[in-house]
Amino acid sequence: MADAKRVILITGATRGLGRSLTDRFIEMGHTVVGCGRSTEQVEQLQRRYGPPHHFRVVDVADAQQVNRWAAEVLPTLGPPDLLLNNAAIINNPATLWSVPVEEFDRLVDINIKGVVHVIRAFVPAMLKRRRGVIVNFSSGWGRAASPEVAPYCASKFAVEGLTRALAQELPEGMAAIPLNPGVIDTDMLRQCWGSSASNYPDADRWSRAVAPWLLQLGPKDNGKPLTAPC
Repeated sequence: MADAKRVILITGATRGLGRSLTDRFIEMGHTVVGCGRSTEQVEQLQRRYGPPHHFRVVDVADAQQVNRWAAEVLPTLGPPDLLLNNAAIINNPATLWSVPVEEFDRLVDINIKGVVHVIRAFVPAMLKRRRGVIVNFSSGWGRAASPEVAPYCASKFAVEGLTRALAQELPEGMAAIPLNPGVIDTDMLRQCWGSSASNYPDADRWSRAVAPWLLQLGPKDNGKPLTAPC
């Protein structure tokens, strides 16, 4: 199925890695279903690409918004062949005890609960076909830790665990994979590392290598913690 046209769902499709993957997959002839929180950026994507691609303003931290999105997508485009849970935020670098309660809660709501909300909304339809790949974006900070990003590390360690457990719950023919995308020059990395982020590949260069690789993932990779080629 590597060369077949797919329906690919991407959360956080309006910026960073999600936006770059959106561009690559559409260039490759696939249909992209994407969401983001910025009305302006979502409208720009919909104007640029149009049907059959489908972009909506959705905050993945809000289960009702995610469910409404699924109710709109599934009857028209069907379940995704590849589901990329990419949406995430990072805390402003600070010692754990200094991170405001509201900032910590918001990070958990997007980075952990958001992943689960999307799985609940879309994966049951994938299960009916017994086909499809779920990739939950983790991080190098989901497998090792650094100071001043403890909330982000906690969220990505959680993504690793829940994805590996999910993999054991799926039927034969499907896969759930925790993915470390690598170190890429994005706004998120610049939030932590400032201008030194420019020492790493940008999202465009990254996506040109990673988009074709993602399409090769399948049941053979179920439950494996993978790292994207850069």
